[in-house]
Amino acid sequence: MLLRGANAVGYTSYPDNVVDAFTKQARISGVDIFRVFDSLNYIDNLKFGIDSVTAAGGIAEGTICYSGDLTDPTRTKYTLDYYMDLAEQLVDHGIHSLGIKDMAGLLKPRAATQLVGALRARFPDLVIHVHTHDSAGTGVATQIAAAEAGADIIDCAIDSMSGLTSQPNMGAIVNALAGTELDTGVNPRHLLVLSNYWEATRELYAPFESNMRYSSSDVYQHEMPGGQYTNLKFQAASLGLGNAWDKVQQSYAAANRALGDIVKVTPSSKVVGDLAQFMVQNELDEHGLVEKAEQLSFPGSVVEFMQGYIGQPSFGFPEPLRSKILKGKPTIEGRPGASMPPMELDNLEARLVERYGRNNITHKDVLSAALYPKVFEEYQDFVLKYSALIEKLPTRAFLAPVKEDEEVEIELSKGVSSHIKLKAAGELQDSGKREVYFEANGVPRVVEVEDRRSAETLGKKAIREKADVGILGSVGAPMAGTVIEVSVKAGQPVHAGQQLAVLSAMKMETAVCAPIAGVVTQVAVDKTDNLDAGDLIVLIDATSPAAPALNSMDGDPLRVSSETESQPGSLTASLGDNGARTDAAAAAAAESKQPQSVTAA
Repeated sequence: MLLRGANAVGYTSYPDNVVDAFTKQARISGVDIFRVFDSLNYIDNLKFGIDSVTAAGGIAEGTICYSGDLTDPTRTKYTLDYYMDLAEQLVDHGIHSLGIKDMAGLLKPRAATQLVGALRARFPDLVIHVHTHDSAGTGVATQIAAAEAGADIIDCAIDSMSGLTSQPNMGAIVNALAGTELDTGVNPRHLLVLSNYWEATRELYAPFESNMRYSSSDVYQHEMPGGQYTNLKFQAASLGLGNAWDKVQQSYAAANRALGDIVKVTPSSKVVGDLAQFMVQNELDEHGLVEKAEQLSFPGSVVEFMQGYIGQPSFGFPEPLRSKILKGKPTIEGRPGASMPPMELDNLEARLVERYGRNNITHKDVLSAALYPKVFEEYQDFVLKYSALIEKLPTRAFLAPVKEDEEVEIELSKGVSSHIKLKAAGELQDSGKREVYFEANGVPRVVEVEDRRSAETLGKKAIREKADVGILGSVGAPMAGTVIEVSVKAGQPVHAGQQLAVLSAMKMETAVCAPIAGVVTQVAVDKTDNLDAGDLIVLIDATSPAAPALNSMDGDPLRVSSETESQPGSLTASLGDNGARTDAAAAAAAESKQPQSVTAA
């Protein structure tokens, strides 16, 4: 399995005991080999992940994430010496095998020859495992070059699931190497049986395809990981940027440059992707981004990256962008997990049992809640509403509405099936619901369901007031999204940098903060409201007699008020003077659903 070092399988850093507990459970559940990597190639995070795997009795494949271009002499950061030094440190730390993770398909055939050849010469007895994507169409050539240079294992995908942002074609590689010294011994005809099966299965998920119809060498410019490409394209469409995908790709490259040309793989790739969409929505290039940074509310992932929440970039943080984004917020030096107190998993389990019942909570559920608190809660609420039997639905019936008089067979258990036939749907009621008539095993039934599509059509969004860009206290939405938290009310004094509201859009959360000190005269949104970019959120009057003085809080105009300090989502509250989380605040932050505070002063 893939283990993101200190980030486990999540998007942020976790207390060490959470990562250790997850790794141990994964090993117990049958995982043998763990490909341990870090999104920034940060050696301290890598070493921790390797230690966690070996302690659990697993095989630790220490992994180098490939970025840049070894064949381009003008790219001076990610050089052969850089990769050899990183590999040396991993080998010295006791890895069982060495992985090369080319997550974007940037490893060209000649670069593969150079890198794998050098590693094989330095470590003749070490197992070398190469992983790549085929976005540019060079994946087959790259993997054959890697094999010829001494790689022991190369990743590929069955024919019907290969190519584009996936892995290179397995059948092509097997046939190309047949009869050579590197003959795999795999019968190509056997592969076709598997390929035909997955071809039929893939058709069921056609609505989720990215519509990427051909290989594209522009990956060498934007450097977007293959696993992120389809997700980001869907996310961009959800944010109303579907027609601006080319701009998102260009902004991805610009965001990467602005962040210092970092290694891009989950979760660092999410940072770059969030920033790229933010730049497109706000019509910013990389130069304008730096110039206006102090007046912008950045996505939470970008702020946390700059604070050091996922680790330290190989070549440092970009200045002055980092200082302008953080505006004095505390930072973490070194490995984030080292300064985080253990999470009280027993207490978490007790709370889950109290809410969902003893029979519904396992140790795996506790770990899921620790790693993904929001996702776990949404999943449990879904199961409580629809029951666990929802997974018995055939794929097609789950993904697309059934037609009138269409019958679906549901296998509840071995030898036990239920036949459901849709008969008709009633008129839309004032409540936004419809009566749906169907037969269950021939018996007529009727159930009242909410028509969410009609509700959205009839009144999902009112005509909203827009923020006045000429008034500093008129605070608008920096992006399209849903309001998941409103942190202030009318009449409340606020300080510059104080959180006003939190927006969420497709895993990207942005805390909108006060650009000036003043008094809130209008709150234009409620929780769950859907906003477009520029919609008014809050109006602040800086001239009000009740407006707090800039120097009224220990001389720090960016420090949040005592009300906000008590919130676990506030970084000012959750980190001590030295940048390390305090015990109580860190535990609260780990369990909180709130994103970290983002200053827009």
